[in-house]
Amino acid sequence: MGTVPDAAGLTVGEVSTRLGVTVRALHHWDDIGLARPSLRTAAGYRLYTAGDVERLHRIVVYREIGVGLDRIREILADSTVDVPGALRAQRAQVAERIDRLQQLSAGLDRMVDAHERGLLLTAEQQVTILGPQWNPQWPVEARRRYGDTAQWQRYAEQSASRSPEEWQAVADTVADFERALGEAMDAGVTPGSPEANQLVDRHRDVFASYFPLTRQMQVCLGRMFEADPGFAAHYDGIRPGLAAWLRRIVDAAARVHGIDPDTATWQ
Repeated sequence: MGTVPDAAGLTVGEVSTRLGVTVRALHHWDDIGLARPSLRTAAGYRLYTAGDVERLHRIVVYREIGVGLDRIREILADSTVDVPGALRAQRAQVAERIDRLQQLSAGLDRMVDAHERGLLLTAEQQVTILGPQWNPQWPVEARRRYGDTAQWQRYAEQSASRSPEEWQAVADTVADFERALGEAMDAGVTPGSPEANQLVDRHRDVFASYFPLTRQMQVCLGRMFEADPGFAAHYDGIRPGLAAWLRRIVDAAARVHGIDPDTATWQ
């Protein structure tokens, strides 16, 4: 490496600006012997000749298309290297990455939609899957009420990955449980009994299709099911008085576990 006046070549900073690469990268390429400047100033600073800059330009081009530094070294050092073949292989890898990124982008779009809408089903699909009593505005209202909660986030995450067929399976599970509720009420199952407590546990398991439910949260839901006209109408449509009965069995099970239903909070 020669020592010349400063004006004989380009400094690291000038090359960095010209090629749009960092000074740190230029230093690294020098250290590993990939692109060493041919000259130095009397003070020991690197200077790049026109030939050096041309080599650097080729390195930058290959780096931008994702070729690794070791492979770049081979391409630049060996005139017998099948450059078109190497580039075709790189193109295939890029195409695979593009496909993965497109899938990731689609997944992100679904996640955003799920956080904003709750159900990634059309209004018609919602009614078909969840039943004629279902109101497609309910997810909108739930988003308004609970959109900033951790439970809504869990619900959205599950919703984003769920197909209509999977939602149908959820709906079938819920329907089976609600039939069991109605039958238990008809059979005179009393709040606090083992049969009623098993139904309360089953309710939490079923509800986990949306998000995990603590016993205190379950008590709060029981209150809402009885007090909210929409939910009360849904449960009372299965059996008259079922909304109030569901709350009673939930409250009784909570007491068994040391929870006062009158003071339970959403936690």
